[in-house]
Amino acid sequence: MRTDELRIDSVAVHAGRDDLAGLGVHALPIDLSTTNPLPGIDRGGASYEAIASGGEPPADGSAVYARLWNPTVARFETALARLERAAAAVAFSSGMAAMTAALLALTHDGRRHVAAVRPLYGGTDHMLASGLLGTSTTFCREDEVTEAIRRDTAVVIVETPANPTLDLADIAAMVTQAGGVPVLVDNTFATPVLQNPIELGARLVLHSATKYLGGHGDVTGGVVACADQATAAALRRVRAVTGALLHPMGAYLLHRGLATLPVRVRRQQESAQQVAGWLAGHRLVEAVHYPGFDGDPRALLGRQMRGPGAMVSVLLRGGFEQARRLTDGVRLFTHAVSLGGVDSLVQHPAALTHRPVTAKARPPQGLVRFSIGLEDPGDLIADLDAALGRRGRPVPQPRGPAGHAKLAAAPKRSLVA
Repeated sequence: MRTDELRIDSVAVHAGRDDLAGLGVHALPIDLSTTNPLPGIDRGGASYEAIASGGEPPADGSAVYARLWNPTVARFETALARLERAAAAVAFSSGMAAMTAALLALTHDGRRHVAAVRPLYGGTDHMLASGLLGTSTTFCREDEVTEAIRRDTAVVIVETPANPTLDLADIAAMVTQAGGVPVLVDNTFATPVLQNPIELGARLVLHSATKYLGGHGDVTGGVVACADQATAAALRRVRAVTGALLHPMGAYLLHRGLATLPVRVRRQQESAQQVAGWLAGHRLVEAVHYPGFDGDPRALLGRQMRGPGAMVSVLLRGGFEQARRLTDGVRLFTHAVSLGGVDSLVQHPAALTHRPVTAKARPPQGLVRFSIGLEDPGDLIADLDAALGRRGRPVPQPRGPAGHAKLAAAPKRSLVA
């Protein structure tokens, strides 16, 4: 049976494995070759030309060189394209490498302007604001896309749910606003389990594959799913020239991670809903940012997304100091950047992932972001309860010249009773 006729749980397990029976293997093979034998000068040269131009190795040719093509990477790309219901996908060494390649592939023929909907991941925001790739960017709100587009606009970039506030954007409405300008959706938070932007009109769908796709915090990668083969070919050309290839071992780990992606995302989502609900009732929490907690006035849950996901952000009363007490106080959560793994993480976006973002677009100092993992939600809630009720740790004092600690000033009264 074709994988595009199956439901997503079956696709996640079987996609990209069509050639395994012919190879006589059951587990995904890993091809670590950096170079490949050539079937003569003519066919070898034709193979190089085909791949370097964004195509695939000819059936009677060669993969030539790992910077151009690798079968382990190609299997992962096929699987991700099936999950995203896309024509093709192209994998890269990281999510930022994928975003860079997308911008390089799209900005040509005098079109070097980008319309970007904030909020965005801090790395993307910083790269666009810096103009490092020779682009200019108009940052806007979701309802300002039409006004932001110019004659030289190459792409509209949006992330939904957005990092770190979990704002939802109406993808279909933005595609309409964009007219013929391609829309790129960062789908890292939702994953193809919960959202398929290409079916809503997006041209490109980007993932930091490091996150949910890999799911275990042990591989770095990025991938762009494309609505058409021409866009995929343009991305492969950029990858071939820039060398931002995904290593075969990384592709193997990412492909293996896809098999459990639906199970993980749904279980993490169930826990996130419980954690978000508990946080909403805590006296030190001013606001909870979680899809659906605003009442979902545009009915995007169910129409665009198949669930709210497993990321939760909260605005704490007490600002930065309370955020520090929380991140210092957790024991089961790990205080670390990244997200989407089997274990739960907490981080302070303004100080870390969004530190390079211009001040007016930076998240509040009291905002912390949680990535909910596969632990028992009751244990996660107990950890947060203890951390929010734990007094701040004493600040280490500098030692005097004789090796004795200087007398500390009287500690300030904790915000936590």
